[in-house]
Amino acid sequence: MPFAIQTLKMLQNDGHRIILWTIRTGKFLNEAVEWCRKQGVEFYAVNKNYPEEDELNPATRKIKADIYIDDQGIGELPSWGEIYYLIKEIDNRN
Repeated sequence: MPFAIQTLKMLQNDGHRIILWTIRTGKFLNEAVEWCRKQGVEFYAVNKNYPEEDELNPATRKIKADIYIDDQGIGELPSWGEIYYLIKEIDNRN
C-alpha cells in the first residue's frame, strides 16, 4: 500500500507503539515481519498485546489499543496520509 511504511515510521518517530495483528502465521508471518524490518519498521509486538506475552499466558485475544488501522473494517481504508493526520489530530486533543 502506497506510503504505509513511511506513515508507520513517522508514527513510531512520534512515539507510537505499532502492534501487527494479522491472520498470518509461520513462514508467511515471519516473511512479513522481516520485510517490514528491512524497510525500517519494528513492531512493538506481533499478534500479541506486548512483547513478553506468551501463548500459555495470553492477556487476551483482543488487542488493547487506542487506535486501530484495519483494512477489513467497515468502509474503505483512508489513504496513509489521512491516517497519519487523523492520528496527529487525536494526539493534539490529548
